[in-house]
Order: sequence, then structure tokens, then C-alpha cells
Amino acid sequence: MPRARKKPHKKKKRTSVKIRFFKILFDLLLIFLTLSVIPVLTYRVIDPPTTSLLLIRWANSGYEESSPIFLEHWKSLDRISPNLIRAVVAAEDQKFFHHNGFDWQAIEAAVKTNLSTDRTVGASTISMQTARNVFLWQKRNWLRKSLEAWFTILIEFLWTKERILEIYLNVIEWGDGLFGCESASRHYYKHTSETLSPVEAALMASILPSPRRWSVFNPEPHVSDRQSKVLKAMNKIRIPIRY
Repeated sequence: MPRARKKPHKKKKRTSVKIRFFKILFDLLLIFLTLSVIPVLTYRVIDPPTTSLLLIRWANSGYEESSPIFLEHWKSLDRISPNLIRAVVAAEDQKFFHHNGFDWQAIEAAVKTNLSTDRTVGASTISMQTARNVFLWQKRNWLRKSLEAWFTILIEFLWTKERILEIYLNVIEWGDGLFGCESASRHYYKHTSETLSPVEAALMASILPSPRRWSVFNPEPHVSDRQSKVLKAMNKIRIPIRY
């Protein structure tokens, strides 16, 4: 009589399922790495034509034709006023040239404040803001914060500090529909960002925490106070790059 066919062992089935699971997981990880690393490598040498923040603002406006969808007036770092560079570093991230993307002391202080008070305090460095504005969305949640940390690591590893700063200054939001230092300088002062004075640069840097609510044209007392503090800090800031 023919022998009865043996049924596959359950252990082999479980092993096969595990192998398929890890293969899918590996493929997804490979796709994620490809989709994240390639844009960062591209923007190392090519100026980004648009950003996620710009496209989000365009969508929120109802896709109005007057709302920009592409970045305009790109300025290389050596064609941006040193006053603005010092002002932005003084206002947003004084340890920019000394950390690897994260200011851990500021993060620790922010966590303590957020847990012990009703205030919500951020601790985003220039690198973190650049990663978020170029590649991600603005709404705070754990997924975005995790991706923000990943892209921050990538740009710190694959870009120079000069490149991070150049992209930041050219993509950051400086008012409703205003993106980049050149567009903002022309709008607020009617001249190029190459010739911004210390006072002008300090005021522009002072509204960055809330550029759609705080005004350069009619600065509120807290903005003027912030401008004074930025001006004082600018005198102590040393930028270790050539303009």
C-alpha cells in the first residue's frame, strides 16, 4: 500500500510565516530609507524647489493662485547679510555650530516645563526646523516628532552646517505667504537681504517663532523687546564660516 503523505510540521509553517514577515518588514524599511535618504542627498547639491510647509499652506488657502507653491529668490549663504545670519542664530539656536542637531539641555528644560505647567514650550534647533519645514508636516504628534528626529540626523550627517543654514534661511516662513529671507526682505524693507542692517535683521529674526501673527511693520512690545535681546546677543555670536 502507498504510504500516507506526511503533513507539514507546524513548526515549519511558523518559521515560514516569520520569514515572510521579516522579509516584508525589511522591504518596508528599505523603501523608507530610500524615500528619505534620496531627497536629503539630492538637496545637498540642488536647491529644493518647494517644501512640505509651502505646499501645506497652499492647500490650506484653498489652492489660491496668489498663494505660492514654489520657492522664489534663492540666495546662497555668501549673498545673505552676515547681520541676518547672526541674528537668526542668536534668536533661534545659539548652539547651532556646536551640536549635532539636538540641544539636549533645551529639550530637557522644555519637557520639564510642559509637564509641570500649562505652557507648551518647544526646543527645536535650526536643524530640526529645517527638517520639519522641508520634509514634514507641522501638526505635533509622536509620528512627526520621530520622523523629524530621523531627518535631523540625516541632514546633520549628509549636509554641512553651512548648507543647513542656507536652506533654513531660504525656506523658513517669514509671514503669510512669505517664504525665505530674500522675499521677506524685499517685502518688509524694499531691498535685498544682502544689505540688511543689524536692526532690520534682528527684527526679522524676532518674529520667527510666530511669523504669521507677529508683525515687522507694527511690532508689538514683546517683539520689540525680543529685537533688543537679539541685537545684544548678535554682538556675542561668532559664526565660524566664511561669507
